Amino acid sequence: MHQQSTARPSNAFVGASWGAMIVGMIAYLIGLWNAQMQLNEKAYYFTILLYGCFAAVSLQKTLRDRTEGLRVTGMYVGLCWVSLGASILLLSVGLWHATLLLSEKGFYAMSFVLVLFAIVAVQKNVRDLAAHPAS
Repeated sequence: MHQQSTARPSNAFVGASWGAMIVGMIAYLIGLWNAQMQLNEKAYYFTILLYGCFAAVSLQKTLRDRTEGLRVTGMYVGLCWVSLGASILLLSVGLWHATLLLSEKGFYAMSFVLVLFAIVAVQKNVRDLAAHPAS
């Protein structure tokens, strides 16, 4: 099995990753809280956020496991990709058909993408920090 060595992430990168994830999630959730939508619509967008986060973290972990030589089934890798794609597609379709201003649609899309990117970075940092404990 091939083990790739990774460097310990800097405190600045770790902080920026956590900050971006938290800001993105809080912005998305405040937007939902203040939205003039029915509760079932708010639940749909909240569930898409959770599903997207889980899919992104799972995909990042799975791809890293493979890179490090750990066995991961093709079915699981495929499920991760499909789940991530489905969460993005479901958000896109929901926003396309929503009776929101274009600026609101853009707000949800951008905060969603920010959260997905940041949560992947946070997951990577958590794993890298576990591999390189502070001295």
